[in-house]
Amino acid sequence: MIKNEYFPLNLHYLSPLLVLLNIYSDTRGGRMSEQQDKTDAQNNPEATPIDDNQTQTQESVTIDIDSASVETLSPEQTRIFELENELAAAKQALSDQKDGALRAVADGENAKRRAAAEIDKARKFALERFAGDLLPVIDNLENAIRFADRENEALKPILDGIDMTQKSFISTVEKNGLEVINPQGETFNPEHHQAMSMQESADVAPNTVLAVMQNGYIINGRLLRPAMVMVSKAPENDSPVVDTEA
Repeated sequence: MIKNEYFPLNLHYLSPLLVLLNIYSDTRGGRMSEQQDKTDAQNNPEATPIDDNQTQTQESVTIDIDSASVETLSPEQTRIFELENELAAAKQALSDQKDGALRAVADGENAKRRAAAEIDKARKFALERFAGDLLPVIDNLENAIRFADRENEALKPILDGIDMTQKSFISTVEKNGLEVINPQGETFNPEHHQAMSMQESADVAPNTVLAVMQNGYIINGRLLRPAMVMVSKAPENDSPVVDTEA
């Protein structure tokens, strides 16, 4: 039979348990307080103070982690990274050399065209000067033929020789780009003709070349000498006809 007896409570055995309970309560309370602080900081970020020491600690941890990740590259990965950099540098150097070669070729072609243009210009200038020196000779031959007495049979062989010489001169200079300007009966052109005089004429329209006193010449598209001409004009006594029928 069990007796209901009160056992005396020994506080010596309970003291360690109480201490452990207090420590557990303090630790749990601190964790709950940190969680509450984080929640408040998320809900109201403006009211949350920023700890500089904590930020620097987080940055230093991040930097240490990144440095550790870089340092943990294997030798194969490091070699691949170096080869990729060398390949990119080689491609850039090749592109620069290609651009330089293209520019050199373009500069050579431009220099070649400029040299050809200068040679052609020098040739044309030499021909222009040479043809200009020949014009007085051609003019003298033309004047000899124009003012000679063709009725004189004794002068006929001489005139034929002069005529052949004049035609030979014209043919030679025409092969080198010389063109004769003989605007007889054409409309006056101030770019190629020089009016020496004007004469009234009712037979032709005004500004028509009535006579050519001296031929003009063009060489390689440039005017070497204008033709000296006589130009027609309307008679002064001619009045315009007024049509009275309407």
